[in-house]
This record gives sequence, structure tokens and C-alpha cells, in this order.
Amino acid sequence: VGGYWVGGLRDLRQPYHAVRRNFPVLGNMRFLLESIGPEVYQYFIEKRTEAAPFSKDDRAVVYQRAKDVNDTMSFGTRHDVYSEGFEWVSHSIWPKKVPPHHQRVLIGGPLCTHPYSAARLNISAMSYGALSDHAILALNTGAAAGNFYHNTGEGGVSRFHLAPAGDIVWNIGTGYFGCRDPDSATPKFYPDRFAARAVDPRVKMIELKISQGAKPGHGGMLPGAKVTEAIAEARGVEVGETCHSPPTHSAFSDARGLCRFIGQLRELSGGKPVGFKLCIGQKVEFATIVGAMIETGITPDFITVDGAEGGTGAAPPEFSNHVGFPMKDGLSFVHNILLGAGLRRDIKLIASGKVLTGFSMVRTAALGADVMNSARAFMFALGCIQSLKCANNTCPTGITTSNPVLMNGLVVETKAVRVENFQRNTLKNFFEMVGAMGLEDPGELSPRHVMIRMAGGSTSKSYEEVFPTMEEGALLRGDAGETGAEIQAVWDEAQEILKNTR
Repeated sequence: VGGYWVGGLRDLRQPYHAVRRNFPVLGNMRFLLESIGPEVYQYFIEKRTEAAPFSKDDRAVVYQRAKDVNDTMSFGTRHDVYSEGFEWVSHSIWPKKVPPHHQRVLIGGPLCTHPYSAARLNISAMSYGALSDHAILALNTGAAAGNFYHNTGEGGVSRFHLAPAGDIVWNIGTGYFGCRDPDSATPKFYPDRFAARAVDPRVKMIELKISQGAKPGHGGMLPGAKVTEAIAEARGVEVGETCHSPPTHSAFSDARGLCRFIGQLRELSGGKPVGFKLCIGQKVEFATIVGAMIETGITPDFITVDGAEGGTGAAPPEFSNHVGFPMKDGLSFVHNILLGAGLRRDIKLIASGKVLTGFSMVRTAALGADVMNSARAFMFALGCIQSLKCANNTCPTGITTSNPVLMNGLVVETKAVRVENFQRNTLKNFFEMVGAMGLEDPGELSPRHVMIRMAGGSTSKSYEEVFPTMEEGALLRGDAGETGAEIQAVWDEAQEILKNTR
């Protein structure tokens, strides 16, 4: 009774919540129910095929493949195959098998002296600090066992990336973590620091981050209170120092500068593959970059196209929900403009954005991707239950937390095996689907192989009709045709921009 009165009086006197003032004690039930709302929805209300952002069926497939248990389904599809947006692939009555030499992709253009043989599915960029010690260790250990790469994210190469000796793609963002000038008050690239880390044999490729799908055009900040000794070591800052990632790079300010910086990184790394990652926004800006590649003669070895549907630990909802091109649209545009500019043969495309199953890989490869990255799928393999608490430091599975108690729940040895299992089993299904389509090489996939149900449910189209393919060199010749008229206009505008800024 005493507690009831104390709580009631406290509610009456507090100035923040009208519900608690008007309904003391009882009003607290609203906040209690609101706090457990996501769990109630996920376990009791959410439909199995409802993506929020990943459906129960999607998560179940990852869990089953990560545990290396039976992942088959009974009694047929749960999808409405006549609903708008339903997708499928066109199979062949003459199936084939994808041979081992088509199961990996050699990344490295004509200016690269140390090309890298990449798996078709790899771990996408997730920074140490956003992910826990144990999560990074488990991911890299799994990558080492399965012979696929682990992208560091822009937080730098940590001791937990290096210890298992798995292949690393070093992601360098606007904060230049791990290669920043220690004497500069603002993030500034430091060539000597970069070279010292880049020549490490565990670092296989360098990825320059221009933007990411979950929050393109938005910078970031890690409060000093979260910068531990290990994080400071990876990022090249002092313990307790607030880490700023501005929206833009200081090492370059235009398309030509980007190309020259890519050339500098390649030289400093000893000739390793260097590329950049971005989410497509204003198309003419990317076209200007491609035009600058032709003008300078400096091309990246790969480009990573990140979709707006990508995930992050924390982003303003306006940016996550309404900024940037989704992966399918962005990937198709990049693939076509490189084809039209005659550069596609020298530049490999990596795509990321809700890649999780063999079918999502086929669909992505059909739009032009040579290699695919996934972040959240590998988090599910680690045991993520989609509790949506990534930014609260209360992740119940120990993945996105620095809380040592919660982190210890993630057993590295067990989860590393599940990371390897998921990647291997997903690739197995991907290659089986490619073979079922009568192909021996995933590189033969094209938009015509994927079908989509249109509005009304009575008609369907191939992706080729939705995302038409550009002829090689067409933009240079100025004959992109009716289906490529929009890209031709973008290309012509970009060339004018380059001409006027010489």
C-alpha cells in the first residue's frame, strides 16, 4: 500500500507525462505494454512471410542452414504466386552443374597487380564497436574456415579481425579510421599509416566508402565514452576520444579527385584491388565519376552497390526510410552505365541489400552483380533474433553490445561454425538454382531469367522488360536507343559537367 501511494504521488508531481499525471499508477501500464510491444508483435502477431524487415520464414531459413539441419519445406509454397510483386526464375529442362572454377570471382582490373579470388557470398561491412568482440571474432573465424571475406566496416581493422586470419576487406570511410593523421583536429588521410596496414597479407582488398544504403549522405559519431582501448587501437585515436565521421571525404572533392585517390590507394597497398562503395542517389553524379574514369585512365577494381534497404545499428528514420535508391534499381543503373561506357569488363560489381537466400542471390546476379555481400543474414547466423535493440547496448544475443555479460552469451567457437555453415549451404542452393536454369556460370545470368508478377496479378514480365540491359559502348556512341534514353541523357549531362570543370 505504501508503495502504491509513493508511486501515485510521484506520478502526480512529475511534469513529463500527462497520462501518468491524470491516471497515477495505472498510467504506467501504457509504458510497460509499449516496452514489450515489439516482442509481442514478433512472437504472436507477425505473419510468417511478413518482412519487418526480415520475415519469420527468412530468419528460419538462416537458422536452419547455420545449424546445418534440414531446411526443406512441406506442403508447397506459402506465397501467393499470383500476387503483385511475386518473383520467380525461368528454369531449363536441361539442368547443368556449376563447376568449381565458376564458383569464385577474380577481382582485379588491368591496373591491379595482386587480384583476389572472391567467394560469391561474403560478410558485408559491419564495424567493430557496432558489433561486439565476440561477434567479430566469430564472423572472421567462420570466414577463415569457409574461405570467404569479411568486410571490416568503416571502424577500422581491429585485433578481433586479425586474430582468426580470415580474409579482410578494409573499408575506409570519411573518418579514415586506422589511417588518419594523428595530428589533425579533423579526419584527414595519412598515407604512411594506410600503407603500413594495407600491406598486411590478411588484408585482401580496400573498399572506399562513399555512402551506405541505410543512411546515405549522413555522417556518424561514436561518443568518447564508448571508445575503449580496443576501439581506439583499431581506429587510431585516443581512448575516450569522440570519433566523427563527416558526410563527405576530405581527401578529394570531385570525381577526378576520387579516381586519383583510388590510384593512390592501389599504389600504397602494393597493387591490391581497390574499389568504392556507394548507394546511388543523383544519377548524374555517378555518371560523372564514370566519365572521370575514362578521362583519367584510372578505374576501380570493383564497385559495391549498397541498397537503401540496407541495415545499420542506428540511423534517423528519414534516412533509412526515404533516402537513396533500393538495391535493384541502383545495381541495374550502375551495371548499365558501365556497360554503356565500355568499362564493365574491367570492373567487378558487388551488391548488398537484403541478400539472404539462393533466390535473392540469383535475382541480384541477374541484375549485374558478380559478388554479393550480406550483413544481417550473417547476424542471424550468429543468433540474432531481430529484437531491434542494436542501438541500445542491450542486444540479448551479445552481437551488438559492449556489455560483457551479454557478450559472453555468444560462444565464438559455436557461432563461427554456424557462420561457415550458413555461407556454404546458401551457396549450395544458389549454385543449384543456377544449374536448374541450364547455366554453368552465374555470370551468364541476365534480367531475362527472372520474372515478376505485375499489378492485377494476370500478367508478368521479365526483369529485362523492367530493367533493360544497355548495349556495350552504346553511351560512347550515343545510340542507347529508346530503352536507354534516360541513361543516355544522364550520361550526356555528366560529360558536360566534366567539360565545364576542366
